[in-house]
Amino acid sequence: MARLTRYSKFEGELDQLESSELMQMIQEALLGQGMNDPYDPDPNARPSMDDLFDAILEALAERNMIPEDQLLEAMQAEDVRETSLGQQIQRLMDKLQQDGFIRKEFDDQGAGGAGEPGDATFQLTDKSIDFLGYKSLRDLMGGLGRSSAGAHDTREYASGVEMTGELKNYEFGDTLNLDTTATLGNILHKGFDQMEEGDLVIRQAEYNSSAATVVLLDCSHSMILYGEDRFTPAKQVALALAHLIRTQYPGDTLKFVLFHDSAEEVSVSKLAQAQIGPYHTNTAGGLRLAQQLLKRENKDMKQIVMITDGKPSALTLPDGRIYKNAYGLDPYVLGATLREVANCRRSGIQVNTFMLARDPELVGFVKRVSEMTRGKAYFTTPHNIGQYVLMDFVTNKTKMVN
Repeated sequence: MARLTRYSKFEGELDQLESSELMQMIQEALLGQGMNDPYDPDPNARPSMDDLFDAILEALAERNMIPEDQLLEAMQAEDVRETSLGQQIQRLMDKLQQDGFIRKEFDDQGAGGAGEPGDATFQLTDKSIDFLGYKSLRDLMGGLGRSSAGAHDTREYASGVEMTGELKNYEFGDTLNLDTTATLGNILHKGFDQMEEGDLVIRQAEYNSSAATVVLLDCSHSMILYGEDRFTPAKQVALALAHLIRTQYPGDTLKFVLFHDSAEEVSVSKLAQAQIGPYHTNTAGGLRLAQQLLKRENKDMKQIVMITDGKPSALTLPDGRIYKNAYGLDPYVLGATLREVANCRRSGIQVNTFMLARDPELVGFVKRVSEMTRGKAYFTTPHNIGQYVLMDFVTNKTKMVN
């Protein structure tokens, strides 16, 4: 149960809060790791309705939104839920369900609607995921999210898409975006009866290409250790990227892979409530799965966005067992991982890595990955990773060209 602290008086009725306002207030809690034990993380943990109650209570307290009389009553009560404040919070939770932001679920003992509040968990709905993605994008990038729908620039050109002002002589197969002035200048002095194909001049247009992206997200134990939650900001970036692609780059595809002792694909809805997984970092497994997903995509550009804070320390053996060595860069693990990087290069897949740590061994490994796939490596922190990832994606500074 969240701890109550005395705050200044708030003039207003909690029941007047809109669900969207409330979602904005508890966004960090919904995506965060507060309900998981950082020393013994459970990747299968799911937030309960008790967790939601505590998150709302804490958000109201932090913003001084609890009226003085309700605060005093709650502080003196044995069970906050039995007070007028607790009842109002319960009504806010009900409103979140009614407005389609969360879906309440029960375990086997509570199936059918029975059971205490603590027996129930909740899932974020598609509406909630879309809202959180939009909020994350707006918070991270501000007005940049209003960029026009389109795609990613390449060095290739094609006639008939978007005018650039550059001229070229017509070649068979070009769309006739004819530049009348230049064409007439070529033929007027010799007459129309002497016109040749080479006299035709067209205006070029930039060729815009769609892209397939896999976000490879490290969810090993270190992502929430050392007094810093690195996983929640990474999830916020992933949600923002999903919203950006859905609204601004509809021709693109985006998939998510979590890697820890092993690796698995997750949907964006599952990603939002994903927890830190087992302890080690199976980068090779993540790269292998990402390649499999990208090979199914018929896109001109294919890239992997890898977010990590640790060097490779695990490997899936041919028989399915997991080989682990957390002490230094194991040559066996490193060799297998770099082979997957080489496979990415042969498949034309670029790997851009966003590092949340500066361990010398990690830096050396990421440098090799970047060199092998002509990708980029960024030193980031949980506070600025969103700007790095999204700016890199939007501006396409990596210049992916097939």
